[in-house]
Amino acid sequence: DDEEFVNWVTGNKVLEGSIPMAHRYGGYQFGYWAEQLGDGRAHLLGEYINARGERWELQLKGSGRTPYSRFGDGRAVLRSSVREFLCSEAMYHLGVPTSRAATLTVTDDPIPRDMFYNGRVKNERGAVVLRIAPTWFRIGSFEILAMNKEYDELKILADFILKHVFPHIKETADDGYLAMFAEVCEKTAHMIAHWQSVGWAHGVMNTDNMSIASVTIDYGPFGFVDAYDPNFTPNHSDDMGRYDLENQGNIGLWNLDKFARALTPIIESSKHKQLVDILKGYSKHYQDKYLHLFRLKLGLDPKDLSEDAVHKDEELIQNLLQAMEVTKADFTQTFRDLSELSLDDLTALDIPDTAWGLKQCTKSTKIKDFLKAYAERMEEMKMNDCERMESMQNNNPRYILRNWIAQEAIQRAEEDDFSEVQFLLQLFQNPYKLNKTAEAKGYASPPPDWASKLAVSCSS
Repeated sequence: DDEEFVNWVTGNKVLEGSIPMAHRYGGYQFGYWAEQLGDGRAHLLGEYINARGERWELQLKGSGRTPYSRFGDGRAVLRSSVREFLCSEAMYHLGVPTSRAATLTVTDDPIPRDMFYNGRVKNERGAVVLRIAPTWFRIGSFEILAMNKEYDELKILADFILKHVFPHIKETADDGYLAMFAEVCEKTAHMIAHWQSVGWAHGVMNTDNMSIASVTIDYGPFGFVDAYDPNFTPNHSDDMGRYDLENQGNIGLWNLDKFARALTPIIESSKHKQLVDILKGYSKHYQDKYLHLFRLKLGLDPKDLSEDAVHKDEELIQNLLQAMEVTKADFTQTFRDLSELSLDDLTALDIPDTAWGLKQCTKSTKIKDFLKAYAERMEEMKMNDCERMESMQNNNPRYILRNWIAQEAIQRAEEDDFSEVQFLLQLFQNPYKLNKTAEAKGYASPPPDWASKLAVSCSS
């Protein structure tokens, strides 16, 4: 019944056969080894295999203290829980590999938090999220065992993950670990390229926040970039900009290097060079996927791998991003505007005020050069303009979870009005389709002035 379900998804009831547990891991945080970390407020309930044969691990976040809580209370606040609940679902429908949120339950317990670590503690409402992923193991799961020289346990873990998370890999032992590492490298590169294609920054890409399944996990101080800035950093705590938008691809490589080092104790030394060789392939995986996704955003042919076409398209993408950067044009809206205007209007620079992203770009001469080259490229491809626009609109969302939109939903939820959370959950199931209610709310309009003053941090 409903009460039993609520008790289960808040951690107050343990189902028969379930053995809740917390996960031990370590991690490099902002480039420095942080020793043992672990699930300080998350409980793994067990695994679920759906009708399609997919294996999902069920985990509660904010469900109380664990052996790894250290000085924490094991709880999560409504603010961060709403953000994770909405963004993980929004990312899924944008085609980004991600964990998902199944339920969000609000509690009345006062949770003290110092949001910006400035000594100003205030009580916030608590919440528990039931989230699911193919696995909750992460790079830090291996690192803690390697660092502590727990090599027997490291091998047990690697064999377990190989069997349950990568059952399609038939090799075992060294060859199995190398095949697993190769797949994690390729899929992590693809995941981060997906982040870049929607202008999204994770905010805290520590190795303990990087999934072995190469899905987006641990939604914390993330953000979608508004005015395009390659150095966009949503995390108020990231003073050095280590995890800024532009650097995410490089950080992915850095983290995978740490994963390779954690695997070396259980792989024969004569095969260590294979880890290095696999890692060298990461950049190509990333660049190929990045080009593929941005070609789709511009209505270009992702299948044309001729040297000339690749060069032209890479140049087009770079020129557009440069025009957006110098004019501080909105990333999401500019791509969407390009999808909603005909080539005739674009080449004539007949840009209406409603196309506010692209309109901002016209403050630079760079955009005129881009549009001329873009029209020539389309003529080369002989693509029907209606088909171009339709294809682009299917690859460029009109609505994303901007921080200010999430903030409005959070403020209402804190007053027991969850209608906006429910509306956004529905809206982001099809972010490409025009929604009259969303338009009336201004969700595809320029962000309000107060939006730029919003800040998020690791505190949750």
